[in-house]
Amino acid sequence: MAVEDHTKVRPWRAIDRRVSRKIRVGSVEVGGDAPISVQSMTNTPTSDARATLDQIRGLEEAGADIVRVSCPDEDSTSAFRRIAREAKVPLVADIHFHYRRGIEAAEAGAACLRINPGNIGSVDRVRDVVSAARNNGCSIRIGVNAGSLERDLLEKYGEPCPDAMVESALNHARILDDLGFHEYKISVKASDLFLTVAAYQMLAEATDAPLHLGVTEAGGLRSGTIKSAIGMGSLLWAGIGDTIRVSLSAEPVEEIRAGFDMLKALGLRTRGVNIIACPSCARQGFDVIRTVEALEARLAHISEPISLSIIGCVVNGPGEAAYTDLGFTGGGKGAGMLYFAGQQTEKVSNEEMIARIVEAVEDKAARMRAAREGLAAAE
Repeated sequence: MAVEDHTKVRPWRAIDRRVSRKIRVGSVEVGGDAPISVQSMTNTPTSDARATLDQIRGLEEAGADIVRVSCPDEDSTSAFRRIAREAKVPLVADIHFHYRRGIEAAEAGAACLRINPGNIGSVDRVRDVVSAARNNGCSIRIGVNAGSLERDLLEKYGEPCPDAMVESALNHARILDDLGFHEYKISVKASDLFLTVAAYQMLAEATDAPLHLGVTEAGGLRSGTIKSAIGMGSLLWAGIGDTIRVSLSAEPVEEIRAGFDMLKALGLRTRGVNIIACPSCARQGFDVIRTVEALEARLAHISEPISLSIIGCVVNGPGEAAYTDLGFTGGGKGAGMLYFAGQQTEKVSNEEMIARIVEAVEDKAARMRAAREGLAAAE
């Protein structure tokens, strides 16, 4: 069997992304032809700079492109200056209710200000926040939530609905446009995924601003990931979305992992090891479930895009290995076969299997890094 060219893009696999204008969140481009960025948010008290920075470090290691930090009071914006200075990724300052926190965060080094038009107040206050953003090189996210829509829109529509959310977003975007400020992105989030998807579909037709996707308050790790994958996945498949946050009642790093897994499944980002594994059955030549759990943990540090198939028997194993960078297929009698680029290379015992696979993946990752660094040096 011929080995697949993994770099080839097939028409039935490609996603045509919605055309949006490009903005910057610090060093990260959002929109246009930029990769879809993955975000999370800290949940430590921002006033505790050390604890917040420790959490940001973990998010950076997990691959976060952008991190959001809540700034509810002056102590938080005071600590934010140190946090922004020491963080390696751009920070978004999350502002609610008090517009002065937005001004303080912009001056303290925020790369972006997230403001909610239902909460921040009058046009004059928005004008002051925009002025601070412009003067300090910040972009802005217009963050509309179904749970905090303006009163007049709730009275007009009777309840949160796609029309109300989009009208709120466009009203606020119009204020920024009238002020000559165009470095903004928009989100229209709800905990109801049907409402979320409908609002984003409508918004995508009404503006060329980059869109920040999310199903807000999605729930716990398992249920929230599934809910987010259905809602955000359908939008991403339709080409809608320029940056994402998976909102989970779980450790923030889990949001980053879930986000990248969604993008990997759609072929929109390729960071890390993509493990293709069978659900296992009586034919398995080794414990597939425990093996995959161990490999996910031991390969979490790999950032290079590598595909790995772990199949319990020879029914589908060789076929799956033909289309992945590395593969292992159970063969019975306490051993299986290791594959490189679809070719059988060596027989490995079940006892040595995990260590040998980790070694092979790390070796490939090292070679990929060396090649990339060599190419960069040549340029």
